[in-house]
Amino acid sequence: MAPKPPPAGAALPSPSQFDPGVPHTHTSPEDASAESCPFCHIAAIYPPYDPVSPPAQTSLLLNPDLTFPNPATFVVLSTPHLIAFLDIMPLSLGHVLVCPRPHRPKLTDVYPTEAAELGRYLRVLSAAVVRATGVGDWNVVQNNGAAAAQVVPHMHFHVIPRPELRDKRSERFTATMFGRGQRDDLDEEEAGELAERVRREVAGVLRGDVEKGKL
Repeated sequence: MAPKPPPAGAALPSPSQFDPGVPHTHTSPEDASAESCPFCHIAAIYPPYDPVSPPAQTSLLLNPDLTFPNPATFVVLSTPHLIAFLDIMPLSLGHVLVCPRPHRPKLTDVYPTEAAELGRYLRVLSAAVVRATGVGDWNVVQNNGAAAAQVVPHMHFHVIPRPELRDKRSERFTATMFGRGQRDDLDEEEAGELAERVRREVAGVLRGDVEKGKL
């Protein structure tokens, strides 16, 4: 059972604060749906860490006083404003979800500061997922509302690697369309190793940005 989020009104830390011993979560006193939101529960459990110096194992991200979620969550990035983790039913290996920590149902609910950090790290995560999976093509997708195929009412982006698939009848490689194909449960052992690779690659992308003067 996932822990309850902390009381509404708690302040988010500044971007310079990365304390792995303190949980940081959403603030959403106006939206009661946050109490049952699975992404808010994930945000409540996993505190921010310095993405340039990530922990080697997902378990090291946990606050030991909180209950481990079921199914397990494999975090690949955690900052004061956003959290990213592997999809539990991925469309492909390396399918990542990226969302703001506060409960924001749709893209238009996201605050400018959060939007800026989401935009910054979508590029970083895309590069990290490409390096970790070896797949050079990918989708970035964001749905708003049930009619637009949004399942969890907490705004999030999908980063989905798109490997070419061989058509057995013609022996030719074909591309897959978003939303098509088999969705299998995430293998936890494989996911743990993949999440660690993605975290390392995120750190590598950020270090490269510093060297190239992008940051």
